[in-house]
Amino acid sequence: MQNNSYAVGALAVLVIVAALAFQSFVTVESGNVGVVTRFGAVQEGVLEPGLHAKIPFVTQVIPLETRIKKVEADATASSKDLQIVTSKIVLNYRIDRDAGDKLYEQLGLEYDTRIVEPALQESIKATTARYTAEELITLRATVAKVMEDDLVERLQTKHIIPTDLSIIDFQFSSVFNDAIEQKQVAQQAVLRASNELERVRIEADQAQAEAKGKADAELERARAESEAQKLLRDTISPELLQLRAIEKWDGKLPIYSGGELPMPIMPVPTAN
Repeated sequence: MQNNSYAVGALAVLVIVAALAFQSFVTVESGNVGVVTRFGAVQEGVLEPGLHAKIPFVTQVIPLETRIKKVEADATASSKDLQIVTSKIVLNYRIDRDAGDKLYEQLGLEYDTRIVEPALQESIKATTARYTAEELITLRATVAKVMEDDLVERLQTKHIIPTDLSIIDFQFSSVFNDAIEQKQVAQQAVLRASNELERVRIEADQAQAEAKGKADAELERARAESEAQKLLRDTISPELLQLRAIEKWDGKLPIYSGGELPMPIMPVPTAN
């Protein structure tokens, strides 16, 4: 009976030792850092991923995720020209892993709802108020960059680092949407009129060029004919005409009745 008591006692000791041994080590998973507390007080520094020793029932290790996290926000704000704008924004961020102990001490594990989401809402409203509704559309990339820079300034003292911000959508009032549509219609009408005017101008230029080409060709033809006639006049002399007449004479003199015979006159061909 006594032996059984010793056996039970020894087993109990082994269980306690095993439990203490199990409680003496902690594993920090990849993508996390470990925040160490001793009797509830946060200790300076963080534990990197891996196996670490600790004092059972005295120290605890709280994991903090260091991977990039995402938060989405829908916010309604007024633009610079007092248009109501509803924005849908997505922010990617991560914690400063080297300051995990300070982050946990200040905000605990609910830092996303305590600081990130409110800061995002405030940044959306502040940035929206700096631009007109039309600028929010045309300068979308610039607006996103300004909003992200504003968040960096708001969150850096809280050991949270924004990595990327995207504007998913802007929603405007129906009155503003109608005004934008009317403006686009007017711009398209102006563009069509401009294109039509350009087409008419090009066709007029083409017609003018074609008419000038024809006039130049006609002038050149007349100039060539004039030069040919001048050359012909310079070439045909009276002697040449007399020679051509002699060449064509058949040797017969004309017959006249009466007295004195006139001098024979050779017919002179005309120049064609």
